[in-house]
Amino acid sequence: MIILGAKLLKEKIITQAQLDEGLERQRRHGGRLGRNLVALGYIKEQDIKRLFEKHPPVPKSIDDTGLDLSFITDLVTKHIVFMGEFRLADVVDRVKLPISLINRVLEVLKREKIVEVKGATSYATDTYTFKITEQGQKRSSELMDLCRYAGPAPVSLEDYQNMVELQTFKNVAVNDESLRKAFSHLVCREDLLQRLGPAVVSGKAVFIYGPSGNGKTAIAEAIGGLPSDMVYVPYAIDIGGQIISVFDPVSHVPVAPVLLPDSVDQRWVLVRRPVVMVGGELTLKMLDLDFNTISKYYEASLQMKANNGIFIVDDFGRQQIEPRDILNRWIVPLDRSIDYMTLHTGMKFVIPFDMLVVFATNLDPKELLDEAFLRRIRYKVPIDRPNEDEYLEIFKAVCKSSGIEFNQEAYTYLIGHCYEMYGVTRNACHPRDLIEQIVVESRYYNVPALLTKESIDMACANYFVTTDI
Repeated sequence: MIILGAKLLKEKIITQAQLDEGLERQRRHGGRLGRNLVALGYIKEQDIKRLFEKHPPVPKSIDDTGLDLSFITDLVTKHIVFMGEFRLADVVDRVKLPISLINRVLEVLKREKIVEVKGATSYATDTYTFKITEQGQKRSSELMDLCRYAGPAPVSLEDYQNMVELQTFKNVAVNDESLRKAFSHLVCREDLLQRLGPAVVSGKAVFIYGPSGNGKTAIAEAIGGLPSDMVYVPYAIDIGGQIISVFDPVSHVPVAPVLLPDSVDQRWVLVRRPVVMVGGELTLKMLDLDFNTISKYYEASLQMKANNGIFIVDDFGRQQIEPRDILNRWIVPLDRSIDYMTLHTGMKFVIPFDMLVVFATNLDPKELLDEAFLRRIRYKVPIDRPNEDEYLEIFKAVCKSSGIEFNQEAYTYLIGHCYEMYGVTRNACHPRDLIEQIVVESRYYNVPALLTKESIDMACANYFVTTDI
């Protein structure tokens, strides 16, 4: 990995000659560069861990923020118009910049008569009570007409790019043990686990396909639960004065901070590695920046929200757009791990495309895509219908989780009579759906849920389609 090699050289942990030897060993034996360097004895595992366990440092000056002083003063002006009387700490809490920098900003706003001191309990600045002036209210209104963003201060594009590279998904620690643990609630064949493990570790695109109702979505969701580590996501990014909102509570699950607030740049949120899942609603517009003409700032694209995590495209091929249009949009990102975004001003910029992309479909891959596209999806994993033993295991597990006692006679009746009667083939989703019918009916009639021939007949009559009409 180029990023790791460059950082090891910069930190003077290895020499160029050692890096070249590690790259040559990686070419011959495969695997990650780090593991090859460890095998050669040039570095230790803790060197890699220390190098990539980075936290965004607290900015000590305006230059460190990557923002202009005028930008920060304008942002603070938009905040304080809603605050009435406020203190220094109130602005710090909203803008997420250190108190020393906010103090400097308020000094500027006082000189420009945007704010005035209302009162104080001592000579210390942090005890001052401020109030926006009439001139400040007018200035805030003018700024709101230009851009209504009034959230935490954004980070620079360069800082965002660097942090995504530091937190790359390729460093996620996944092994056979963690994979089996993540899939322990599912009934999976051994060969499936053996194929999925290396596919996830590769960080390349994975294509899961097979007949409907046999666990492709459940498997994709289980893959999404594999990473156990955390990453930092910015509230927003500034690009040439344009704001892109990145943090999304739907895709980003915050976790308790591991360091004290004064040790980390508060413009970043510590979250679990993101999992973004879309289905038939996916459009090409969702893969680009969304500019709101009223608020005058952008919402990040889905792949920006998924950076350092997992992007799952469920029901691939069922979208209103052609599958080839999606992959045409992603040819460069899938090949080069970068993506190009365009602002409404015409300005283009590059962002990292660092995620595991999982496609799941019940359509024939060869009918969906031609060979050129299939080649770019490195791992293809078929999901078949369960055999008799697997189906029985699934059925018993569903009964247990639903609080219903398994009844062999009723189960035999389902397999030997109902499936033949309705002319259907066993699918992995049937136990869950049929048992749910029994549970719902028992709740309606306020009787215990029992697995009997009668309850099986009821569930099948509701669930399966008959042609005898």
